[in-house]
Amino acid sequence: MCGIIGYTGPLEAPKILLEGLSALEYRGYDSAGIALCMEDSKICLAKKTGKVKNLEEYCKKMISGSAHSGIGHTRWATHGGVTDVNAHPHRAGKVVLIHNGIIENYHALTDRFHLQDRLISQTDSEVAAQTLNELYTGDPLEAIRSLIGLLEGSYSFCIMFEDQPGVIYAIRNISPLVAASTPSGSMLASDLTALIPYTRQYFVVPEQHIVKLTPYKVHVYNLDDTFSKDYPEIMTVNWNMDAAMKNGFPHFMLKEIHEQPEAMRNTILPRVSKGLPCFSDDGIPDHIFENCDQVQIIACGTAMYAGMVARAIMQPVLRIPITVSIASEFRYEEPLIDEKSLVIIISQSGETIDTLAALRLAQKCGSTTLAVVNVKGSTIARESDYVLYTHAGPEIAVASTKAYSVQLAALYMVSCRMALVRKKYTKEQAANFLGELLDVIPAMENVIAQKEHIRDVASHIIQSPDVFFIGRGLDYAFSLEGALKLKEISYIHSEAYAAGELKHGTIALISDQVPVIAIATQQHVYSKTISNIREVKARGAYIILLVKENAVVDENLADLQIRIPDVADHFTVFPIAAALQLIAYYTSLGKHLDVDQPRNLAKSVTVE
Repeated sequence: MCGIIGYTGPLEAPKILLEGLSALEYRGYDSAGIALCMEDSKICLAKKTGKVKNLEEYCKKMISGSAHSGIGHTRWATHGGVTDVNAHPHRAGKVVLIHNGIIENYHALTDRFHLQDRLISQTDSEVAAQTLNELYTGDPLEAIRSLIGLLEGSYSFCIMFEDQPGVIYAIRNISPLVAASTPSGSMLASDLTALIPYTRQYFVVPEQHIVKLTPYKVHVYNLDDTFSKDYPEIMTVNWNMDAAMKNGFPHFMLKEIHEQPEAMRNTILPRVSKGLPCFSDDGIPDHIFENCDQVQIIACGTAMYAGMVARAIMQPVLRIPITVSIASEFRYEEPLIDEKSLVIIISQSGETIDTLAALRLAQKCGSTTLAVVNVKGSTIARESDYVLYTHAGPEIAVASTKAYSVQLAALYMVSCRMALVRKKYTKEQAANFLGELLDVIPAMENVIAQKEHIRDVASHIIQSPDVFFIGRGLDYAFSLEGALKLKEISYIHSEAYAAGELKHGTIALISDQVPVIAIATQQHVYSKTISNIREVKARGAYIILLVKENAVVDENLADLQIRIPDVADHFTVFPIAAALQLIAYYTSLGKHLDVDQPRNLAKSVTVE
């Protein structure tokens, strides 16, 4: 959630830190700050609420002189309100610290070290800084090890000591950090996007290891007072900087909607062999699909809705139980999984903390774990038994678009491969399934080309306090994600309901001109869905209907229509997703809201 950047080297640190924080803005934040080691070795702090540009203006007025090392932070408030004092970095004696995560035992630490009179903020992070200062006697490594032995919770720390000029220390537990040694100096960040202007080579900071950054070298230490014997694997970024830029689009979200067809190609085509889905290059063996007697899908938010669509595709074909669980609830449900279970973990970032905790529980239960993630080397990717990367490239907008589509593409391919190896599909059936999956790529392009029409559709819901989505079967699963998108970025109360449930209470909410977005693409329930639409229309609803291009629809049924190409029923989610994303985008735009960074939301949720 919070963003971290650190730099030490020959270049001017303020520019690198501020540009890095700007690159991390998409993660979600409400304040920002930097700490600089100045030429006289004194550490100067600057922090402000609001956007990074507020901090930039403040730094122009308050900071003079040169600095070649420093740390920066964007904060998403958890402990304490949104104030300059609560913003990071925090100073305590010779210690200056930034933190991502939550220290759960900060009250106990406050009492143990009698910190009450020294704390000036309301944050758990300052407690960590004050505790570290109490433990510091001149050896940073010893002090950090002592601190870690006392902490409960999750954390990424980036630390400077005033008597150690030009040196930065970092350590993490769960919360992500990546680091790099470059000709321009040593760097670390919570996300690759902050490092890309300077290097394509990086490594993931190992959990419970201390990283020491000097201007031209990065050292890695174990917690047992030794150098790490195994230096972390150096990885290479496989996308260029343009992928993290708007490239002429007004918002990242619109750019990423347009990128979906290409992201689909990048995810599907490398895994096609002789017309069939194949995961041999991913190192995923067929036996994990053959030997399981149930599949458990675990995810949060948009990824969880992708899992719900996958369940509706997989279970009727495989004829084994397929369960979808919200990651944050999974640990507390005493789940019925064992060594015969295949647990599929879905996370765009690969760092979602609730999903990571669910993964670890599944492994304790002996289950085989398969991660569907977008970020190479992320914690979930490294800890899963097997990993299926979705090649979407960076997704900067908080509201997920292309990540959802490629997660679905990966899950559809898993479903097809499972059906093939379990002999539920013949090779011909599997090849036909894959061919229909590829057909959705031009179908998505067709819908995206209708964006001006969809913009007109969105104009009819901009002033509405409520919007309802209805559908049956797969259409209902699609509508859940559509409602989430709309509420995320337009702040309109929107809910999705199974159309057949309307008479069991929901229809009481329908009144004159209430917008209802109805999805009717599934032939086997099409007539029943149309009947449900008539029910809400009879009560005054304003109907926006999404149907296939050749569907026959009574001209009085809907006020507006969006037509999608005639792809097979099981695959309509892909063009429908593009349409619903564009509705959300243009509604937010019409309300003059921050499309890419909606209030209170973060891109990567790394605290519980």
